[in-house]
Amino acid sequence: MATKDYKDMFAAAVHVGHRVQKWNPKMKKYIYGKQNGVHVINLEYTLEMLNEALAFLKKTAGEGKRILFVSTKPQSVKIVEASAQVCRMPYVVSKWLPGLLTNFSTIKNRIKYFRDLKEQEKSGEFEKYTKKEASKLRKDIEKLETALGGVQDLVDTPDVVFVVDVVRDETVVKEARKLGIPVVALVDTNANPLLVDYPIPANDDSIKSLKWVLGKIEETIGKGGK
Repeated sequence: MATKDYKDMFAAAVHVGHRVQKWNPKMKKYIYGKQNGVHVINLEYTLEMLNEALAFLKKTAGEGKRILFVSTKPQSVKIVEASAQVCRMPYVVSKWLPGLLTNFSTIKNRIKYFRDLKEQEKSGEFEKYTKKEASKLRKDIEKLETALGGVQDLVDTPDVVFVVDVVRDETVVKEARKLGIPVVALVDTNANPLLVDYPIPANDDSIKSLKWVLGKIEETIGKGGK
């Protein structure tokens, strides 16, 4: 199985890091070498650390705990959202609301407002408003759907956070660490793996790479993974 995984990772460009000028020295241990000015990730570490992360995620999901999937990287939005839905977990894509974790009590009120608005629209209550008022409320729903649609069922902070790009979404990692929430994340060659509880050395830009890693997560904790 390991041999097949290595071939699949190679085909998915999981091993391709950033240009050598953009590297984070803390990733040195996980870098195999460089080719054409680009760092190459050691896939032995990738597979080993991915398996550790998967075991942790499986245990977490098996205990009925919530894993929040996060990525604001444009090319990853549909992939992350789809994987979170397969795994029946909350998610944030496109936009991160500062304080979503560290100030969850306030965010929770916004989630309630969002759900109430959707319920009002569904039940026809918007008909009691003027066209202008109803239009404004519908625009509020659209904005809140982007920011909170994936977490509308969260009643408390998640138990674990999975992050695709810890450099781009450093605010998410900081908030999770502040609250002591374990972080599972891909760490490319420009990232600091020491900020992550379960780092997975991997290309976090390639769509193929993201699909491969998230596919493994789906297999582990998705509908057929329990």
